[in-house]
Amino acid sequence: MSHTNTQVLFHSRPAGMPKEDNFEIVERSMPSIGAGEVLCRVLYLSVDPYMRGRMNPGKSYAAPAKLGEPMVGQTVSEVVESKDSHFRPGDFVLGFTGWQAYAAMPAKDLRKVDPVAPLSYYLGVLGMPGLTAYVGVIDIGQPKEGETAVVSAAAGAVGSIAGQIAKIKGCRAVGTAGSDEKCAWVTGELGFDACINYKTANLDDALKAACPDGIDIYVDMVGGAMLEAVLRQINVHARIPLIGMISQYNATSPVPGPNLGPLLVNRATVRGMVVIDHQDRYGDFIRDVSAWLREGAIRCREDVVQGLENAPGAFIGLFRGENVGKRVVQVAPDPRRGAQR
Repeated sequence: MSHTNTQVLFHSRPAGMPKEDNFEIVERSMPSIGAGEVLCRVLYLSVDPYMRGRMNPGKSYAAPAKLGEPMVGQTVSEVVESKDSHFRPGDFVLGFTGWQAYAAMPAKDLRKVDPVAPLSYYLGVLGMPGLTAYVGVIDIGQPKEGETAVVSAAAGAVGSIAGQIAKIKGCRAVGTAGSDEKCAWVTGELGFDACINYKTANLDDALKAACPDGIDIYVDMVGGAMLEAVLRQINVHARIPLIGMISQYNATSPVPGPNLGPLLVNRATVRGMVVIDHQDRYGDFIRDVSAWLREGAIRCREDVVQGLENAPGAFIGLFRGENVGKRVVQVAPDPRRGAQR
């Protein structure tokens, strides 16, 4: 085991798009643990768009990331040392250790992973993005056989799973993505009924063609112009799980909002969703999505970036649309695979 701990610190708050110099890579001494704590060796680190909001100083659903500390983030780790009876060396755990190679964590803040799938999946299809899609579609979207569900950012970690769950529940699934290649993956590999390249299509015309019976569920990850176009075509009693606003995360001035009149006219339901409020659904989520994975009803793709030092670039790339599927950073060799992949 190393005698030093590599950390990626949150160095400065960005204005607009994050940059590499908002982070600082340092070497620190290995952390030690006390009673009730666990020493974790990080294997995989998740990078997610929500982290951009944590870089701002203002009030949100979670406290801002602290300058001079490891950047916030969820990881899958291996237990190296434990002073808590619930964990022992060799166990795999899920926790918010942040961007670092090793972390001393209170045992109460860790969830043991009993892997029925690759460990990295617990940051994606079997992790927070998957749970977000599951709750967003099933609990908030309340899909019914024959309805139409539109999913923005359909080639991303949440959207790719959300559309497949809508299909499982009998809906027509229509995605939006930022390239023809992504749209081809969404309709071909994932089985969506249609996918719109929002960068080249006229959104109003494309949505009318793809959703001839209107839109019953809109799983919104982006906000902005996409939300505005969808609102013009929602059905009576439409439901909108509002999961993200990625089109606005890096804005440096107020972004014009959509016309909310259709929400009133169509008696639509829009509900903001933060996944940390839905941990009571974790057991059902793991049961159902694990089964759908085994059956081939859900497919997933990972975009794996090697090396903790590349975490800043991997994160920034999310806002450039570089990833297809769930992007994770592999920090250390995976003992279940024998080597880095």
